[in-house]
Amino acid sequence: MKLVFATNNHNKLKEVQSFIPKSITLLSLEDIGCFEDVPETQDTIEGNAIQKAAYIKTHYGYDCFADDTGLEVDALNGAPGVYSARYAGEQRNSEDNIQKLLKNLEHSANRKAQFKTVIALELNGTQHQFTGICEGEITKDKSGDKGFGYDPIFKAEGYDQTFAEISLDEKNRIGHRGKAVQQLVDFLNSI
Repeated sequence: MKLVFATNNHNKLKEVQSFIPKSITLLSLEDIGCFEDVPETQDTIEGNAIQKAAYIKTHYGYDCFADDTGLEVDALNGAPGVYSARYAGEQRNSEDNIQKLLKNLEHSANRKAQFKTVIALELNGTQHQFTGICEGEITKDKSGDKGFGYDPIFKAEGYDQTFAEISLDEKNRIGHRGKAVQQLVDFLNSI
């Protein structure tokens, strides 16, 4: 089976590839010649995942899955949420996003947050969704150099280290994307 993962983010591709069974050939957008920005214009994480998967199926004809992830912070009423990648502006700069988030939480004692990933799968004319959530908190300072995005300031519940300080295997085991991908893999193995 060939499946397209609708992403240009090589970090995400690497994370997800470690889960996918060898019987499935995982293709990137680059592999199918898709170099345009796939639309993400919905106002929910679920909506963006569905929109991206449907776009690839409609325009390229491949069975595919797409994900969207957001960091939802309690003290900010769920922000940055669906706007996590562009929180500090259209330049989509992780460092800018981190600094804006830390500044917005500067005087907040409530640091509770969760990462949420939704995967939408378009397979044989049917759509499926899988959701992974990892609860935790936002640290006051950056720590670690692994991972990407908000990883240097997010500590999963029960952990003393940020996502940027733990191994990729550990992050995949406890993290939001890993949980959603495992549901996807379990589904694919069951058909």
